[in-house]
Amino acid sequence: MDISIDGTKDVATAANAGAPQADTLRSARFRMEREAHWRRLDEFVTRAEKGGAAALSYDEVRDLAAGYRQAMNSLSVARDISLDRALIAYLESLCARAYLVVYAPQESLGGLTTRLLTHGIPQAVRRSALPLFIGFLALILGAAAGYKLYTNDSSWLYTFVPPELADQRTPDASADYLRSTIYGDEQHDSDKLAAFSTFLFSHNTSIVILIFTLGIFLSVPSFVLTFYNGLMLGAFYAMFAQKGLGYDVFAWLSIHGVTELAAIAIACAGGARLGLAVLLPGSRSRREALRHQAHDAVKLAILAALMLIVAAFIEGFLRQLIQDPTLRLVIGWGMGVFWVSWLLFAGRESKTVREPVR
Repeated sequence: MDISIDGTKDVATAANAGAPQADTLRSARFRMEREAHWRRLDEFVTRAEKGGAAALSYDEVRDLAAGYRQAMNSLSVARDISLDRALIAYLESLCARAYLVVYAPQESLGGLTTRLLTHGIPQAVRRSALPLFIGFLALILGAAAGYKLYTNDSSWLYTFVPPELADQRTPDASADYLRSTIYGDEQHDSDKLAAFSTFLFSHNTSIVILIFTLGIFLSVPSFVLTFYNGLMLGAFYAMFAQKGLGYDVFAWLSIHGVTELAAIAIACAGGARLGLAVLLPGSRSRREALRHQAHDAVKLAILAALMLIVAAFIEGFLRQLIQDPTLRLVIGWGMGVFWVSWLLFAGRESKTVREPVR
């Protein structure tokens, strides 16, 4: 009895000792049969990671895709037959890297920027008709209200325009002084112009960021801030117009204002998209609607920032250097035509439908 028990124990011990050896042999054989394919796939993936898909020839890209499928199949088999963990970890890492090379977009930062400018932003603008209408409506209504209020009572200017922006341009100023602020005869220093341009960009950017970010509160704060900017514009223009300088100040404002004011309205539109997502989520939850609308809203914010950079350069340099009102109008509204043409026509997909081959 004891002998049989001891003998049974010896057989069981031998079987248990042989199990790891069998697993090791099976893993070694599995690896040996397929390792050449894995090494070749690893070589392709490494080259693609360093130089992109362009670093591979057409045949190599085809072999990479085939090798990826083989590696995935090997990983599935290895998991099913419970091979050693080191082999499974190696295959998981190789398959993950190969997946990114095969399926992830292989595009450089320059390519992403180009696609954003040629497709992303223009398409987002064309999908934002209602928010853009809200933004420009707020600005136009504000300008009309500011003009009307000033013509009835010039003291409204002190309410709408901060003293640091008015800079002694008040209803009591003479026409000659107001004209001198439009056609400055001082010698322009490049360093001063650069500093002035930087200040304008910083100031306008803070306004645009505030208008955009407050849009999430049902769009009301964005509309109000944009309307307020319109009030300042209308009152400011009315003051010059009453002194017989309407055309001159219109040209003075146009050279940079077409771009700058459009950027403010577009920032309001971006904020309005966020606000409308909260106010009118439709069939989505408010969180999902906000996430969905944020894609285009952020693109509108990027566009507004880009336009402010251009406006700051024009206002800080060209407006100071160019004194002819006609040329100011040409530059300002020429920029307007450029923005409209880009945003309306860029990134449109071809409507040509290919006929099926018979």
